[in-house]
Amino acid sequence: MKKILLSFAGLFLSTLTYAQTLTVEKIMRDPKWIGTSPDNLKWSADGKTVYFNWNPEKAMADSLYSITLSKHTPVKTNAADRVLINARSFGQYNKAHTQLVYTYYGDIYLREVATGKETRITNTAETETQADFAMQDTRILFRRNRNLFTWDIKTGLIEQFTDFVQGAKPLERKEKLSAQDQFLKNQQLELMQVLKDKKAKADAAAAYTKSLPKVPQMRTLYLEDKSLGEVVLSPDGRFVVYRLNDEPPGEKTTIVPNYVTETGYTTDIRSRSKVGAPWGSFESFVYDREKDTVIAIKTAGIPGITDKPDYAKQDTAKAKNRGVIISGPYWSEKGTYAVVDINSQDNKDRWIMLLDAANGTLRLLDRQRDEAWIGGPGVGWGNIGWVDEQTIWFQSEATGYSHLYTMNVASNKKQALTSGNYEVQDVTLSHNKQYFYLLTNEVHPGEKQYYRLPVTGGKAERITSMPGAHTVTLSPDEKWIAYRYSTSNKPWEMYLQENKAGAKPVQITQLAQSEEFKAYPWREANVITFKARDNEMVHARLYTPETAKRNGAAVIFVHGAGYLQNAHKWWSQYFREYMFHNLLTDLGYTVLDIDYRGSAGYGRNWRTGIYRYMGGKDLTDQVDGAKFLAQNYGVDPKRVGIYGGSYGGFITLMAMFTTPDDFAAGAALRSVTDWAHYNHGYTSNILNEPFTDSIAYRKSSPIYYAEGLKGHLLMCHGMVDTNVHFQDIVRLSQRLIELGKNNWELAVYPIEDHGFTEPASWTDEYKRILGLFEKVLQRR
Repeated sequence: MKKILLSFAGLFLSTLTYAQTLTVEKIMRDPKWIGTSPDNLKWSADGKTVYFNWNPEKAMADSLYSITLSKHTPVKTNAADRVLINARSFGQYNKAHTQLVYTYYGDIYLREVATGKETRITNTAETETQADFAMQDTRILFRRNRNLFTWDIKTGLIEQFTDFVQGAKPLERKEKLSAQDQFLKNQQLELMQVLKDKKAKADAAAAYTKSLPKVPQMRTLYLEDKSLGEVVLSPDGRFVVYRLNDEPPGEKTTIVPNYVTETGYTTDIRSRSKVGAPWGSFESFVYDREKDTVIAIKTAGIPGITDKPDYAKQDTAKAKNRGVIISGPYWSEKGTYAVVDINSQDNKDRWIMLLDAANGTLRLLDRQRDEAWIGGPGVGWGNIGWVDEQTIWFQSEATGYSHLYTMNVASNKKQALTSGNYEVQDVTLSHNKQYFYLLTNEVHPGEKQYYRLPVTGGKAERITSMPGAHTVTLSPDEKWIAYRYSTSNKPWEMYLQENKAGAKPVQITQLAQSEEFKAYPWREANVITFKARDNEMVHARLYTPETAKRNGAAVIFVHGAGYLQNAHKWWSQYFREYMFHNLLTDLGYTVLDIDYRGSAGYGRNWRTGIYRYMGGKDLTDQVDGAKFLAQNYGVDPKRVGIYGGSYGGFITLMAMFTTPDDFAAGAALRSVTDWAHYNHGYTSNILNEPFTDSIAYRKSSPIYYAEGLKGHLLMCHGMVDTNVHFQDIVRLSQRLIELGKNNWELAVYPIEDHGFTEPASWTDEYKRILGLFEKVLQRR
């Protein structure tokens, strides 16, 4: 054992004892010291090879590697082959899985899985996309520009199915003469023989043309000034269902100045709109190729289409039809039924409905209503499929947790295939439609395990076994699974395993880690629970120092991303923070990393616990966590710090402003300071819109509470942050200046976006965070 002096970014902090020398600064500064984990696992069409991105050489970027079922040693692929390999990996199989169609450099290829024989379908200057099998696997469907085409596998005939044209339909111009002009025209034809002869010839030519057999003309579908979205062809080729999007007029977008450029001039980055910006509108249509008609899908009769959310029911204005977005249709294999997935634009409702394509009418199968917002694993647009010609599968949070359901669309009989206080996080239906393959957190909210479940229901068979998390890729023949696996203190590695319970997993990769990283005894996360003030049990990672090193101070980390989970048993995406927490623990701090209200993995009520009040229960969970440490781990309640980035930065500001007696110091990184200035998609779900629910925005925005600051506050922000704009922290800084507040500072990073990329920036940021905690929380 050696005693070493640990240096973190130039601050000599403490003398520690390790088996080998560790420089935490070097590892946090550059992730390559950890080793690069494999990622993006994908199988070859014949199921004999697995490709994956990896970088054991610590190069500037990942390379594509491969293994085979017979040879498990990773081999780096040739650079010239990688684009083609990736193109095939995104291809589509026919129902028998004997053929694969894919696009490569804008052209389409058909590959025989057994022999590897390939047929080039197109060779054009235009780009073909979205290649798939159609019409009972007899044709290849693809899009060229806006339009749908098919290629007949047997005859090689290419047929165009749509003729979408931007702009309005030209007006028909008919000659309408006044009585005077008609008199003059008749007079000319009476007096001038040459004009009379020309008219006779023209009339004869027109009559001949009219007598010819009519050539079928494809209907032109005029888009006007709208943009074309999803286009779906029915299995028999009769119906084309398409969606048009009408952009809102006069939508404003934000500008982010970029000061550090090659030219020396400041440039503007066009960024997003702000929450509450006008919505666009969506309409879906059915083009009946057999009858040559176009009809709009009728949405006015959707059950509950005029329902107001609870918070707005006091509004006496007449309810209007809400805007909706239709996804699909998803046709049964033989084309007997078509199902559409519909979301209201306010995201309070999801309807699964049966579409009668012949007349554009809808019939309700399932309605999912959430007064907060529709969400949860697998509960979203397009996550739907067919078990047989009459039975669909989908996920719903009807019980409070996302579970798997089937429904007979003829009888509306619904069956829950899974149940319990856990989430089904991913679903795949087997090729023979006898089993579902599920990824769930049934064992523990902080684990992800893989199961096989009969489509009729019953007990699921667990296939993976190691504690931690598995992200699984199933082989085309479903005999093997390749997956990434990690634990809380060991980064992701790749494994190969037979697709059956009890099969032995084979580790494929071994990270090329530095000796410094391997020498340090990284702590396995101790996932604990504590009781919040409303008696809910909160999950958290707890890091406790050795008794002799305990300094009585604590740091609470608040993860970002809003809907994310970090109190789990796999390698965290917050790997720098994880290493920082090890360092803090070595220095004597107790560290708590909380899955507060709004975090992922714990069901609907936890997910929506922040509705209309961000900085409510999500913040009291942090305060209750600090009290838990004081009561059980010898922490001085006057020496607790808090930090986090993005949403974690927001919570840090709310903590320092609204509960200032509970936190002596806080580091708020890339923080939202005023939700009225954030984006629409995320914010409107939780707080509705500023002009319709101003109370929620005022309660939830730190800028309104800045006068409450008592402790020491560090704020760090990238100046080219296109997610949470630098404007956010500038506006808050002006408030603090006007309020005459002390003990706060702002560190700016001129070239950083929301997620920092430069090692020097990371180092500077964490140097400041650690300096803050050492200065304020340590007892001198």
